Amino acid sequence: MAKGAVKYAVIDAFTDTPFKGNPAAVCFLEEEDGGGVDEQWMQSVAKEFNISVTAFLTRTTTSSSRFNLRWFTPVPEVELCGHGTVAAAHFLYTSGIAKGDMIEFVTKSGVLTATKVQDYSKSDTSKPCNAKADEGFSIELNFPIVSVVECDSMEIPSIPETLNVYQWSKSRKLLPAGISL
Repeated sequence: MAKGAVKYAVIDAFTDTPFKGNPAAVCFLEEEDGGGVDEQWMQSVAKEFNISVTAFLTRTTTSSSRFNLRWFTPVPEVELCGHGTVAAAHFLYTSGIAKGDMIEFVTKSGVLTATKVQDYSKSDTSKPCNAKADEGFSIELNFPIVSVVECDSMEIPSIPETLNVYQWSKSRKLLPAGISL
């Protein structure tokens, strides 16, 4: 159980229209240690939200723009989640918790960065009358680069079928390291 209040929101990623896009819950735990919450508590909260992912943010001691980030589905914890990261960044930017235009997330997959990019292409007339002046922005993510390994379609015959490819060259192809087909 969290020691203090938990700020949370459900954010629709990849859209600017409510109830569209890809929803993710975001929970911000004020204390650096997460208020003493454990994985079981985070898993229970994710089950309660019952949407594809719930992101949990805590502060790090190193910087005001660096946060710990973990993602839980209603069943397991996941090591990487794109829309959960976008939702977490949006939450930090719009709530004023993040200072500056770049956020670093410390995750089980490494350090991820999110950058706030102002959208100057939208005119003021296109914004709803209750919109804040800084709502016209996009979020760019920088995820870790995965090394690639060579594989031969003859060695792994399920590749063409899995990728729904009718004609597969017998030449060597590149796949992300760690893929097991």
